[in-house]
Amino acid sequence: MSDQSPICEPCGLETLPAPEGEPLIRLVNVEKTLDGKKVLDGVNLDIPRQRITAIIGLSGAGKSVMLKHMIGLIRPDRGQVLVDGVDIARLSRGELYEIRRRFGMLFQGGALFDSLTVYENVAFPLREKTGLGEEKIRERVLSRLAQVGLEGAKGKFPDELSGGMVRRVAFARAMVMDPEIILFDEPTTGLDPIIRNSVLNLICHTYHQHGFTMVMISHDIPEIFQWSHYVVVLHDGKVVEAAPTAEVVHSVNPFVQQLIRGDITGPVHLM
Repeated sequence: MSDQSPICEPCGLETLPAPEGEPLIRLVNVEKTLDGKKVLDGVNLDIPRQRITAIIGLSGAGKSVMLKHMIGLIRPDRGQVLVDGVDIARLSRGELYEIRRRFGMLFQGGALFDSLTVYENVAFPLREKTGLGEEKIRERVLSRLAQVGLEGAKGKFPDELSGGMVRRVAFARAMVMDPEIILFDEPTTGLDPIIRNSVLNLICHTYHQHGFTMVMISHDIPEIFQWSHYVVVLHDGKVVEAAPTAEVVHSVNPFVQQLIRGDITGPVHLM
């Protein structure tokens, strides 16, 4: 099975009108301290509906922690995490469970179950969270695998797959519950450039098919600017830039420009 995916144009903002309505996800003055370190320091951020938002920054800037706040895997020490205006940090376990049904998540590295086949991995959320019969589960799983070009790999185990195929299976699993929002924690880490672009192309193609709200942590700079409508730049636990992609590319913030260019000279000194 190859790592090719349907061809689509990069997800340029210029092809779309401005998003309608209030932001789907909103972080308001969010603070979080882990192991004595303030990882998020008064984060304010709006995630637009039905767009691809990329979150970029240096390693350790708090990107993954921020993503986990959005789905309620971590609760803030202070501040609010709003999904459609509902502060999920104040919800009961049952209420939070219902909110999470609106989400799919692709974890870093794919996070597939090694002992389960591709089919069983994708079917897992349906068996755990729904009362669907096996015929309906099979129909939906095969449909999602077809979307990512892996219908012929359903009987394989994760260790029989390439890195790109693992991410595709994880993407199919993230979509199988028909979510409204999909979160990606570094979906292309460790992949070579061709397979990386294939995975990003698949994400873009799926966006155009379904109009999901997508939030994606990425270190693929500057390539990620071709595949996102909005970009958030996180530095030392703070949002230093959050705007349409073209505005971020032309930002006058010295740190943002250093990050984009990959310069070793600038506000951040690593050597």
